Amino acid sequence: MITDPYFYLAAIPAVLFVGISKGGLGAIALFGVPIMALVISPVQAAAIMLPILLIMDVVAIKSYWGVFDRQMLKDMLPAGTAGIAFGWATAVYVDDVMLRLLLGIMTLLFTLKHFFWRDTGPAKPRNAVKAAAAGFGAGYTSFVSHAGAPPYQLYSLPLKMDRRIFAGTSVIFFAAMNAIKMIPYFALGQLDTTNLTTSAVLMPLAFVSTLIGIWLVKIVSQTAFYRIMYSALFLVSLKLIWDGLVGYHLV
Repeated sequence: MITDPYFYLAAIPAVLFVGISKGGLGAIALFGVPIMALVISPVQAAAIMLPILLIMDVVAIKSYWGVFDRQMLKDMLPAGTAGIAFGWATAVYVDDVMLRLLLGIMTLLFTLKHFFWRDTGPAKPRNAVKAAAAGFGAGYTSFVSHAGAPPYQLYSLPLKMDRRIFAGTSVIFFAAMNAIKMIPYFALGQLDTTNLTTSAVLMPLAFVSTLIGIWLVKIVSQTAFYRIMYSALFLVSLKLIWDGLVGYHLV
């Protein structure tokens, strides 16, 4: 088990954010691994977070049981599985420095999209090819850092589904991705005793934070909440990019 107190200063808010996200406020799941990656390896952060995510998935699925878009799952799940397989096949070529840099860039782009590009037009029609591309991207980025929300939402948000159907579909899609990821994570040796015991220590937060997220979806206007969250995430992305550039001796 990790005993460094600085780790828990990052891990506790990371788990809280991800749990709230699992309750239906999907985008802030992106906080989890980047915050932990400030104090430990991104690979280890992802491994510690995976068992916690699985527990959150159980709580969230129960709350959204029967509330999802079946066709969207059919269009995206096979490609998402292929994205995970691709991440597994290429894992040996991606080191911690590269992961920090890629994660920081991806996080930065997602925050900039939130602030500067808003889709205010009518709902977009479904497109199986775009859904598959988004599913593949979501599967790959979910495997690397549990950050599948950006590619997933690039396709799903313009469909302008009912908020609860959107949340329920997201919950089921990423629950399936997380379950599938257990196989390559075990194969890569990331679910070792240290990481699993650390996950167990953080596990109680999974239940509490997921229930908070479910409650917030029902009662809270999300505009101000997301503005604060994305502002903080923007700063995290800059720190990760800086660490990546320093690691490659570019600054």
